[in-house]
Amino acid sequence: MEIKKFIVNPIQVNCYLLWDETGEALLIDCGAWFPNEREQIRSFLQTEGLTLKHYLNTHLHFDHIFGNAFVEETFGVKAWASDGDWHWAANIKERVARFGIKYEEDVPALGRILKDGDEILFGNQRAVAIAVPGHSPGSLAYYLPDHKVVFTGDALFNQSIGRTDFPDSDHRQLLASIREKLFTLPDDTVVYPGHEEKTTIGFEKQHNMFLR
Repeated sequence: MEIKKFIVNPIQVNCYLLWDETGEALLIDCGAWFPNEREQIRSFLQTEGLTLKHYLNTHLHFDHIFGNAFVEETFGVKAWASDGDWHWAANIKERVARFGIKYEEDVPALGRILKDGDEILFGNQRAVAIAVPGHSPGSLAYYLPDHKVVFTGDALFNQSIGRTDFPDSDHRQLLASIREKLFTLPDDTVVYPGHEEKTTIGFEKQHNMFLR
């Protein structure tokens, strides 16, 4: 399986594309806002001869869903995610305006509402949704056990954790999600977060100051 990272929008979100020898691909958190970012993703899929099978959101904070309408319009693929954060998507124009950002697109309805333990299949690969609430009520991580990789969104970062100063965040719940859900994965599991660089579960157990 191959993994390609695109860093998108002014908030520097990590958008991940996964694919295997079948040519079927999975996209995670397309926060692409600028036209050149969207074209880079579209062009890469076309050049590599890939077919986008599924599109997943780890959560629905605006920086992770700027490209949801683009993905649906370009590839005919609806986003799958938890609906626990849908109020963020429904009010995206109002929310981004508070940050001085003008955003004109509506976020399309989810194609499938995912819950803890749900499986997502593409090519010869299997991803499992893991509920990790705290940063947001609907936060999900996606774990591919055959490859020991997990995409954690804004729950767990390299030596850090997600913000919990939003009205619907819960610091204690986030710490519990990490300890009880993510830290039960094998230590050599590679963590691909929503921002910044990758890490491993074992490294975070040893070095993440928020979780000692």
